[in-house]
Amino acid sequence: MIATEKTIETKGAGAAWDVERVREDFPVLRQTVNGKPLVYLDNAASAQVPRIVIERGSKYLREEHSNIHRGVHYLSQRATSAYEGAREKVKRFINAREARECIFVRGVTEAVNLVMHGYGRKFVHEGDEVVVSEMEHHSNLVPWQMLCEEKGARLRVIPMDDAGELLLDEFDALLNERTKLVCVGHVSNALGTINPVKEIVARAHKLGVPVLVDGAQGAPHLKVDVQDLDCDFYAISGHKMFAPTGSGVLYGKAELLEKMNPFLGGGSMIRTVTFERSTYAAIPDKFEAGTPAIASQIGLGAAIDYLNGLDRAAALAHEQELLAYATERVSAIEGIRIIGNAREKASVLAFVIDEIHPHDVGTILDREGIAIRAGHHCAQPVMQHFGVPATARASFAFYNTREEADSLVAAVQKVIEVFG
Repeated sequence: MIATEKTIETKGAGAAWDVERVREDFPVLRQTVNGKPLVYLDNAASAQVPRIVIERGSKYLREEHSNIHRGVHYLSQRATSAYEGAREKVKRFINAREARECIFVRGVTEAVNLVMHGYGRKFVHEGDEVVVSEMEHHSNLVPWQMLCEEKGARLRVIPMDDAGELLLDEFDALLNERTKLVCVGHVSNALGTINPVKEIVARAHKLGVPVLVDGAQGAPHLKVDVQDLDCDFYAISGHKMFAPTGSGVLYGKAELLEKMNPFLGGGSMIRTVTFERSTYAAIPDKFEAGTPAIASQIGLGAAIDYLNGLDRAAALAHEQELLAYATERVSAIEGIRIIGNAREKASVLAFVIDEIHPHDVGTILDREGIAIRAGHHCAQPVMQHFGVPATARASFAFYNTREEADSLVAAVQKVIEVFG
């Protein structure tokens, strides 16, 4: 539920969330754009990176740069230790049972494609069904369309209502003996809806159907416990949770990962190779062919260290209060329609203005130093549901402020004035 409290207390400290202190950790926020202070409200696309993550990546490149796993020399050993240390941090962060269940990938897109190729192409056959939701990002939709076209399978869709909430009774009606996989987002990037993924997993598991959760928008804001969710796969993009681009994780239950085929073939993912056949390494190596994005994944580990150093409950409460405040103020502007009014939301405020294209909104806001996202947000079926070509989307992080929300409101009013 979007919080309405005006004072966010820090756990055990009794002090309000110190947003100004947190902002000091993010150098990019101190710059100006078009002569005005940067107001960064595009966090759902990529969150900014704190200083300690930048410094950790620089340390690797300055002092540890080497390939990992295969080298016996000093630098390779240091790099390997840092890289595998990041995997251990991921394991604890999402409460996986074992570090080997955490596969390093470039982000959610690669994670979903890994599951599609490694699990889907092996276990989905003609006449089978894959279930997705109406609010999925293209990265958790297009791969399943490709699979169904290849296999002669059927893609089924969980519908949503006009508030942007999934209709779980309709979901129950979709599940049957032909269902081989359910794929659903934890938090909608286009609407901000927090989906009841634990309930979705439980309903699917009654029929023995595994569930993949797209956690791109969940992991940056919510406490993720994959054992509590009991999901079979959980995908994370590092660049949305204050880490470098090119970092990410696919969590998968070990028993499923072990049954899956490799996604990519090459070095590091093999046990033996002859011209007749190859045998594959154990997980996670089986899914990590070639030289990985070492600096980026070490940076992901540093981002997890940073998040663990915060009071995440207070950070979320600050984000929720800010979202509620901004939603109330933007909703009060005549001619604006909010897209997505689910009871449980995180981070995202998407809207349209009568007779003004969202790209024009984004352009004028940029002149005011305000960064938002304008477009279909890689979620065209969502746009089709609400009958709009695109939306303007402001998305918040724990370093955003009420003053920045006020700047957003003032700039939107200016857009309306400009277009009469």
